[in-house]
Amino acid sequence: MGQKINPLGFRLGTTQDHYSLWFAQPKNYSEGLQEDQKIRDCIKNYVQKNTRTSSGVEGIARIEIQKRIDLIQVIIYMGFPKLLLENRPRGVEDLKINVQKELNCVNRKLNIAITRIAKPYGHPNILAEFIAGQLKNRVSFRKAMKKAIELTEQAETKGIQIQIAGRIDGKEIARIEWIREGRVPLQTIRAKIDYCAYTVRTIYGVLGIKIWIFIDEE
Repeated sequence: MGQKINPLGFRLGTTQDHYSLWFAQPKNYSEGLQEDQKIRDCIKNYVQKNTRTSSGVEGIARIEIQKRIDLIQVIIYMGFPKLLLENRPRGVEDLKINVQKELNCVNRKLNIAITRIAKPYGHPNILAEFIAGQLKNRVSFRKAMKKAIELTEQAETKGIQIQIAGRIDGKEIARIEWIREGRVPLQTIRAKIDYCAYTVRTIYGVLGIKIWIFIDEE
């Protein structure tokens, strides 16, 4: 049967870059990997605690990490940085202190930059958070998917596919529902496709959301 591969890993080196850029000797590699995970988790938790949003969207599209010998450079791509920064001029400073506590890096400097994305709803992570918020509020899943597709159409993407799996609407038997708009050429390596998988904890169980967005062809 069709073997599905993660579209981001499939396109590494052509239209997709790594989200972490650093080099490590084989014996230190796992430490570096865990460190990256810690940084990402810490930032996500901090943003979750400190943003007051109605729709439940944190708005982090992706977090890029670059490491040099004496410096860790973290770039956070956010859809709505205002939510994190307003009323709190030292938002980034607090975040930095938090991450440094988590890592206890003594001899390395930590740099955190926040970059705003022009069209937030063209990013699968932000969309998935939006759908998750809707599902938690017991909106019917079809409505949520259609709304999400409307939002991406404003972001001028060429195609989108959304898949929700699990006990949809609290039914006893789990199923998979999906919806596609435009074209999503997963086989074409030239096609720049953004993808994300996101889990939602609802009252009646865990649902999985997968989103593929076809941005453009090179």
